[in-house]
Amino acid sequence: MSDALSAFWLLVVSYSPELWVFGVCLVLGGCVGILAGLLGIGGGLLVVPALVWLLPHAGIHGDMAMHIALATSLASIVLTSGASARNHYRLGNVDLGVVRALAPGVVVGGLGGSVVAELVPSHVLPRIFAVIVLVLALQMMLSMRVTSNRPLPGSSRVFGAGSMIGMVSSLAGIGGGSLTVPYLSWHGVEMRRAIGCASMAGALIAVAGMTGFIAAGVGEENLPRLSLGYVYLPAWLGVISTSMYATRFGAAWVSQLPTLVLKKIFAVFLLFVCVKMFMG
Repeated sequence: MSDALSAFWLLVVSYSPELWVFGVCLVLGGCVGILAGLLGIGGGLLVVPALVWLLPHAGIHGDMAMHIALATSLASIVLTSGASARNHYRLGNVDLGVVRALAPGVVVGGLGGSVVAELVPSHVLPRIFAVIVLVLALQMMLSMRVTSNRPLPGSSRVFGAGSMIGMVSSLAGIGGGSLTVPYLSWHGVEMRRAIGCASMAGALIAVAGMTGFIAAGVGEENLPRLSLGYVYLPAWLGVISTSMYATRFGAAWVSQLPTLVLKKIFAVFLLFVCVKMFMG
């Protein structure tokens, strides 16, 4: 039975790698949506390493796989973060003044991250991703939440912080909520509003980063079929087709499952991903 199944998958991959990637990403998107709703994380932490593993199996050149994974992850975050931001705005969880203060920096940083990713050698980029994920995994494992009553600093310092958040997020293919929420909380923004503002900022980061990766990929040789710059459309369609729907299940299970324990389990998984990325 297993031999027949393997033969079937080999036939599908050889006949239509796009169809194979789309089918696998449908499953991936379901996992991403459940984890996003359950743990409040962005899907990039799961989408990027999954695509880095998946794309070479579909015949996509290994040196290009990381760029495509980052760009496709950001493109999917545009919709998921946008939907989350809309819901938070309807619930009154978005402080537009805070978002306006952050917006210039995160947009510039998001674009800058895509430029840096294009300049960095392909074999170094996975290790940069691994370092970023290592920090986020340790933060998740320790469940660090910092609070303070200090106000947001001046516009130049907020621009600098937003630029750093946007660049790091774009380099990791994530929406940046793991960075934005602690920053806003440290500066006295109530947690519920910090999460809402981070969702809107994450959508801006994703749009900027995705735009940069699309522009960088225009004219690039050896891109797979059905690509928009570095965004691989079959993978993108597969992820978003199920992730936006599956989010509701994760949200419904929040009160029934030990979320703190699940976060720590997911953090251990991220540590495993870091090791694999460092080892190439």
